[in-house]
Amino acid sequence: MSRRQFQVPRRIGDGSPDDTGCTVLHVDMDAFYASASLRTRPELVGTPVIIGGGGRSVVLSATYEARAFGVTSAMPMTRARRLCPQATVIPPDHALYAEISRAVMRVFEGVTPLVEPLSLDEAFLDVGGAVRLMGSPAVIAQMIRDQVVREQGITCSVGVSSTKFVAKIASGLAKPDGMLVVPADEVVAFVQQLPVAALWGVGEKTEEALARLGLRTVADIARTPRATLTQSLGVATGTHLHDLAWGRDPRGVDPVRREKSVGHERTFGADVGDPVVIRQVLLDLSEKVGARLRAQRLVGRTVSIKVRFADFSTVTRSRSLRDATDVSRDIYAAARELYEALGMQRARIRLVGVRVEGLTGSDSTPVQVTLDEPEHGWRDADRAVDRAASRFGAGSVRPASLLTKGGGRATEEDRGDLD
Repeated sequence: MSRRQFQVPRRIGDGSPDDTGCTVLHVDMDAFYASASLRTRPELVGTPVIIGGGGRSVVLSATYEARAFGVTSAMPMTRARRLCPQATVIPPDHALYAEISRAVMRVFEGVTPLVEPLSLDEAFLDVGGAVRLMGSPAVIAQMIRDQVVREQGITCSVGVSSTKFVAKIASGLAKPDGMLVVPADEVVAFVQQLPVAALWGVGEKTEEALARLGLRTVADIARTPRATLTQSLGVATGTHLHDLAWGRDPRGVDPVRREKSVGHERTFGADVGDPVVIRQVLLDLSEKVGARLRAQRLVGRTVSIKVRFADFSTVTRSRSLRDATDVSRDIYAAARELYEALGMQRARIRLVGVRVEGLTGSDSTPVQVTLDEPEHGWRDADRAVDRAASRFGAGSVRPASLLTKGGGRATEEDRGDLD
């Protein structure tokens, strides 16, 4: 659903909603990164908090108290600080987020094997097979909400309906810390009261194209002949939007969905031209990517880098490894080779990123051991570092080249993501 905000009634009918046949749930953590970070800073609960860094980085998340001042995710930190100068800024802790995400997903899997994660903090569930043992879909949704807050100390919102599309809209309207049931016989009326921006696949350009046709609500799309839509928007988009306008979404919950890639990027506070610093950053980012792969029990075959220069021109390069890996040293070796192959080591750089793609589960991928690898090699060393980080905090064990003389970080702001 579009991040653009809109207000619609939460229900069409009156009284308690009928959840018969509403076996699709969309569960979404509320301000996940901010809520997770506050577990270690309980004194900040109820105050404006922004998760991010300084310089030219962007907001990863913000509490609802900060959002009231206009702070949103992906907003430049400089603007967020201007909008809410009283906010406390906390740097992101991706290891903590991955740990909580795994625990939340285990809660979902305790209800149904049909869980489709969309990211660390949201997933679709098909609870059709659980209703006989656990109660109605709404009862199951409330059980999940209670268990998440009890075990993890964070809240989630749940949309309950007969299709994925409507369940996702419902969870957004239920935020924060709520649940919304859209009965199967009210789906069409519910959907058609929405603005066109609520439909999956409607970005700013598509919204502008629909506005040129005079279509501003989903009801407008529903009343428009399919042929008109396909002629103006293309067959795929026109058909897709017409189906959604009538509440049709045949997609089931896909429990085998995996992230396509894991990556980290860093934006410098000032443009950097020193190749030694760039290599340090590549190493640091590779360490973070490797740690998150291992936390998610994933390995990948393709390593890519992104370099954005001072003039905002951006290049990406990638190479495939012989064997899939989650070893930080292997990721860094490939990333460094890609950077040096650019032949622009003295160019001024604004941003650099490392990403691993072509992911598969590490449990099902055999590990290839080279003849010159010691009995306890780099993979074991990485996992020892992971254990130390879990016990003593991220960054407790780091390569010596990433430490400045004062023991601090050699470089500046970073951002991680999973696609």
